[in-house]
Amino acid sequence: MKLLIVTTVAEYQEDVLKMLKESGVEAFSTSEIDGYKNLKEAVTSPSWFPAIKAGYDSLLYFSFTDEEKLDRFMKMAKSYNDKLKTNNPVRAVSLNIEKFI
Repeated sequence: MKLLIVTTVAEYQEDVLKMLKESGVEAFSTSEIDGYKNLKEAVTSPSWFPAIKAGYDSLLYFSFTDEEKLDRFMKMAKSYNDKLKTNNPVRAVSLNIEKFI
């Protein structure tokens, strides 16, 4: 069993969901996150409640899946990134799961 972790800007949500479905990854969780490219963006305001949001609307996906589905997703994500004209690729990593219940 593998853990697939994917991060992407919110604009790619539909594309990532399509890749997950087509690769056979049917069960996953998602969370909205703020993405930052450098530390200056994260500390643009000294106040606790800044008026201007510095981060990018991003999404985090994770799924416990088998290696075959993970490999299909990774190939799709690489192909997708190769066609992008922006500097915001879909990021994906896999981790081995040693034990699970």
